[in-house]
Amino acid sequence: SELTLQMSQIETFTAWCNSHLRKAGTQIENIEDDFRNGLKLMLLLEVISGERLPKPDKGKMRFHKIANVNKALDFICSKGVKLVSIGAEEIVDGNGKMTLGMIWTIILRFAIQDISVEETSAKEGLLLWCQRKTAPYRNVNVQNFHISWKDGLALCALIHRHRPDLIDYSKLRKDDPIGNLNTAFEVAEKFLDIPKMLDAEDIVNTPKPDEKAIMTYVSCFYHAFAGAEQAETAANRICKVLAVNQENEKLMEEYEKLASELLEWIRRTIPWLENRTAEQTMRSMQQKLEDFRDYRRIHKPPRVQEKCQLEINFNTLQTKLRLSNRPAFMPSEGKMVSDIANAWKGLEQVEKGYEEWLLTEIRRLERLDHLAEKFKQKCSMHESWTGGKEDLLSQKDYESASLMEIRALMRKHEAFESDLAAHQDRVEQIAAIAQELNELDYHDAATVNGRCQGICDQWDNLGTLTQKRRDALERVEKLWETIDQLYLEFAKRAAPFNNWMDGAMEDLQDMFIVHSIEEIQSLITAHDQFKATLPEADKERMATMGIHNEILKIAQTYGIKLSGINPYTTLSPQDISTKWDTVKHLVPLRDQMLQEEVARQQANERLRRQFAAQANIIGPWIQTKMEEIGHVSVDIAGSLEEQMNSLKQYEQNIINYKSNIDKLEGDHQLSQESLIFDNKHTNYTMEHVRVGWEQLLTTIARTINEVENQILTRDAKGISQEQLNEFRASFNHFDRKRNGMMDPDDFRACLISMGYDLGEVEFARIMTLVDPNNTGVVTFQAFIDFMTRETAETDTAEQVMASFKILASDKSYITVEELRRELPPEQAEYCISRMTRYIGSDGTTGALDYISFSSALYGESDL
Repeated sequence: SELTLQMSQIETFTAWCNSHLRKAGTQIENIEDDFRNGLKLMLLLEVISGERLPKPDKGKMRFHKIANVNKALDFICSKGVKLVSIGAEEIVDGNGKMTLGMIWTIILRFAIQDISVEETSAKEGLLLWCQRKTAPYRNVNVQNFHISWKDGLALCALIHRHRPDLIDYSKLRKDDPIGNLNTAFEVAEKFLDIPKMLDAEDIVNTPKPDEKAIMTYVSCFYHAFAGAEQAETAANRICKVLAVNQENEKLMEEYEKLASELLEWIRRTIPWLENRTAEQTMRSMQQKLEDFRDYRRIHKPPRVQEKCQLEINFNTLQTKLRLSNRPAFMPSEGKMVSDIANAWKGLEQVEKGYEEWLLTEIRRLERLDHLAEKFKQKCSMHESWTGGKEDLLSQKDYESASLMEIRALMRKHEAFESDLAAHQDRVEQIAAIAQELNELDYHDAATVNGRCQGICDQWDNLGTLTQKRRDALERVEKLWETIDQLYLEFAKRAAPFNNWMDGAMEDLQDMFIVHSIEEIQSLITAHDQFKATLPEADKERMATMGIHNEILKIAQTYGIKLSGINPYTTLSPQDISTKWDTVKHLVPLRDQMLQEEVARQQANERLRRQFAAQANIIGPWIQTKMEEIGHVSVDIAGSLEEQMNSLKQYEQNIINYKSNIDKLEGDHQLSQESLIFDNKHTNYTMEHVRVGWEQLLTTIARTINEVENQILTRDAKGISQEQLNEFRASFNHFDRKRNGMMDPDDFRACLISMGYDLGEVEFARIMTLVDPNNTGVVTFQAFIDFMTRETAETDTAEQVMASFKILASDKSYITVEELRRELPPEQAEYCISRMTRYIGSDGTTGALDYISFSSALYGESDL
């Protein structure tokens, strides 16, 4: 056990020495050997003391080493330390026990002796410091410097107390002492610059850990945290003083603010309470009373509380200033407690009597308001009744009314006269109330007088207007009886004349359809007979309109506004005049329409002859050209190029003839616009010409294409002109319908004549080649393709694949870069856009499948 303690001391003391020696750029490995020459021992003392020692001897002899060690021991003694039984010779000779004793003496003097906590120092001071710092932590009870530190919680608590960010103390367990100790050692070394001086397993496994080693290590924590604690204490003292000052200043500012606000409120409130100007309405005075009650109930109580709180704050502030040796507070001028009390006293003086004045004034206005309200009510009822009466009496509705309506208006006016007499009493009551309000000096007497005068003036005017309306109604009633008789006479004559005009307009607007000059001439004769009856009809019209003019004369003379409605008929004079004007207007229109129809029939006949003259030339010309082209297509004389040139000349002639077709189309359009649908001068219609022309264009184009294909086939497959002529001769022989196509039976006969031994299956296979669309016929081009199919060499899918393989350097795929390098741009982009992605395992990114592409090129029939 003693050996274990000694080893623990060696480890701890060595680490402690190195923590200081590293500041001088050196360290020791063996504490018993590395101090024997005295050099590092002197250096250690210089570092921890901050003082210079005598210059060491440079020699390596024993006496040089003893001299250096003695210089170090003398320095230790000069610091008031008694070295008992420790000599330089033992240190130089490597006495381990003596060396550890010397180092412990140095640690006590320079690391522990200066520790002072509440009048205790050195070891006791360090122990008290540890106890104070770990007191708040559970499971930590520091009583000594050995077994109290075995579980590692005390060291962790010291670190956490000063640097809670370094250790999560809540996660530590008392049953994990080695883990706790290593945590403390690692954190101290990494973040606090305290090297590891102890071994966790030695501390846990030793019944009583070495006290000197523990003290040495713990003292490092004291020195690491002592500086921070002193700064914290000084800062706390300053903060405490500043806090007192800040609190006092805050109280002063609050007093000044509260005093200013309270004085300003008093200054604004006093003029309001001093104002005793009475309002003119009950509502305004009641609002004043309500405002005063709000003032007493809502606004003033908080101000009373503020005044009391202001006095309390002032006394509290003065007490705090006196206790903290500060001078007494002197508020700003005019804001003393006495100033506020005087202002408050002035407020309460003006407040007295304000409410009593308000109530007295309200009672006075209440009496006036009662009379005023009664006046308004009666005026409103009267004005409501008279509203619009003057307009009704002044209106001249009788001027535009019928006889029945005039009689109804008279009965209605008699009822109004009775109602007017009944309202006389209310007008008298209104005048009496107005007089009483004037006697009581009502504030709005001018309005009352004006309203009363207006009602009286209106009443007088109503009487005058009532009499005037009665006189007017009686006069108009007599005039309307005369007008009513004239209305009846007008109705009796207007009806039959209106029926005659309706029939005339119907005849004049009757639609007609004619196809010859004779038919239109018969309509003209009937129209002339109608025009002979118009003078007699005009006399009847003038007699009927004379009755209406008499009615208008009476209305104009006596100022009667006619409604324009005849109670005995729906016909108006305007209707008669309008219809008569329409009849007179339709007569010349009918004349013009008939003459235009004559001209139209003549123009139509000219159009028919013009169209027929051209159609009778164009129709036969188209038929002739169709026959000539048919002969060229089957003619085997001359080369294909000569046939092509001949067909091109035909095509040009046909194109040049297009202007004749266009002119015929123009004439046809004119005929259609003139609604001409028959033409006895020709058997050709425009539709016949169009169909023939389109067939001609199609035939020449198809024939030219067939010759072009024959030339392509000849050149591509090496067919001679003589062979083509033989093919054409055979085809023409079996083209029995002479339409440029062979039926399947004719085609079979042709093949047999050429030596083919055909069965049904073989013939069916050949038909799929020459007629892939199953049209039922074999064209000359298909026939030539079949006949030359095996006579000429053609490219195959295998040949194209082989060519691509050469470009791809024998790979099974080809890349975009190779295609663009080896092929022209247009062909390269064509291949890239159509080749699919190569899916073989040997392919690269972007590889393309040229094999499937080549097969697809020959996927259709070779024909």
